[in-house]
Amino acid sequence: MQKNHFLGKLIGLLILSGVLVLLGTLLGSMGPSWNMQGPDQTVLFDIRLPRSLGAYLAGALLGLAGGIAQSLFRNPLADPYLLGSASGALLGVGSILCFAYLGNSWLEIIGLNGGAFLGAFLGVLASLLLAGGYRSSLRLLLSGVVISVILGAANSLFTFIRPDLFQSIQSFMLGNTTLLNWSGVEMMAIALLICLPLTLIISPVLDALSLGENTARTLGLPLDQLRLILIGTLALATGCAVAQTGLVAFVGLAAPHLVRKLSGGRQRVQLIFSCLGGGILLLASDLIARTLFAPIEIPVGVVTAVLGGIYLLALLRRTPAGVRT
Repeated sequence: MQKNHFLGKLIGLLILSGVLVLLGTLLGSMGPSWNMQGPDQTVLFDIRLPRSLGAYLAGALLGLAGGIAQSLFRNPLADPYLLGSASGALLGVGSILCFAYLGNSWLEIIGLNGGAFLGAFLGVLASLLLAGGYRSSLRLLLSGVVISVILGAANSLFTFIRPDLFQSIQSFMLGNTTLLNWSGVEMMAIALLICLPLTLIISPVLDALSLGENTARTLGLPLDQLRLILIGTLALATGCAVAQTGLVAFVGLAAPHLVRKLSGGRQRVQLIFSCLGGGILLLASDLIARTLFAPIEIPVGVVTAVLGGIYLLALLRRTPAGVRT
């Protein structure tokens, strides 16, 4: 019976995902396009379809990373950006923009996406080094906060040196799905195919951690090694998503909460549903962003921040004091 319930919920989320991808392909800021031939064919299959699939995959990666972070740190307010990946990605983009005028060929090869990806990984690596490893979740969490502040100050310095870059950096900070293409879709699909199965295989360590770290160690699990793999998976998923869409707010934080009741407390199911929920949330937000004030598009990060903030406020109001969400 429990398996049937899981399959029913899974099929429901997959159908909703397919409907949203179809709507994302047919609808846009310039109105709906139904013609599968001529100029509309280019709009549908070269612009809207990769944008819709890319938004869904980015949301899925952030949702998965958020589910890992909240389970790993046993904190319902943890999100994929807490280990310095967001500030690192922004620093990478700022570095490319700030120094590209020097004509360095290697900067042109890396590009903005590569800079964001490398910056996110460097941010996580710096957090690990500052924490002295990965054995203490609390030290790692605090190190991520410190690294985020330091890298944030460096980003502010870039805008001080090059005020003309402020608009470009601001666009990256707000999140942007307009530039998604088939190469970005392919990169995120590969990352998801790596991260999701790997996370599901080692998900028992998250179930053990939910009982407390001391209890988890008594079960004989190689806790430290598995924690490092989970941190690496979190960093890979976050880095790939951020490199393609910028710093989309609240998706990784809100998606696990949206599907928590559906999972029934099972970590493996929670991770799968967080992945699907993140994709649904970001793609739905992208549809709103491109159609609400059409033909003007608003940054998708603004929509996710509003929707995610409203949901979390509602969740907070209906949760009694002292009860964990």
